[in-house]
Amino acid sequence: MLRRILLVTMIVSTAASLSAQSPQGWSVRVDRSQSAQDPDDTPNLKFITMGTGFHVTGGPAGTFWNPANTATGNFTAKATFTLVKPSGHTNYYGLIFGGSALEGAAQAYTYFLVAQDGTFLVRHRMGETVTDVVRMSHSAVKQPDSSGKSTNALEVRVAGNTISYVVNGTVVHTTPKTGMTAKTDGIVGLRVNHLLEVHIDGFGIQRT
Repeated sequence: MLRRILLVTMIVSTAASLSAQSPQGWSVRVDRSQSAQDPDDTPNLKFITMGTGFHVTGGPAGTFWNPANTATGNFTAKATFTLVKPSGHTNYYGLIFGGSALEGAAQAYTYFLVAQDGTFLVRHRMGETVTDVVRMSHSAVKQPDSSGKSTNALEVRVAGNTISYVVNGTVVHTTPKTGMTAKTDGIVGLRVNHLLEVHIDGFGIQRT
């Protein structure tokens, strides 16, 4: 009986500790791999507060957001991403914007991501349909060093009819607010694909 009480106490204490670490007000949507050739390494995705930022450890891919982080009109969304543990193949991480209905079947957003191979990606999601806007290499995207780590500061700048995608202070691409990237008003959040460990600092929205 005493052993059972101690075990229950340990479980409750662990749950309380994890709850205290979780970013308050944030939601997580998990996207599990459907490919046997590209499986998730673990069934769980960890998203916790760490220092002044957030820390993601996969597991499966995830989208992370707080509905308080909503932007309209002209704005700059930004965060600095440190890739702590790359995967064995190319996987992306970065910002989402223009988000709506993120918890349901009609989820929609545009995302701006970078990967360990020096490429960046702008992609649009509408429900289960995902479409690349652009995917290309750029020298501004830092690749992992000998320790396996790399740090990239990403920004999405919305000004008038132009969306600028910025990596480490360099504009790597622009798109007009038309077609798939027409909607920029909405929730701003984070995206980390599966098998990665990423630390995020300086996440925020600046209204201009």
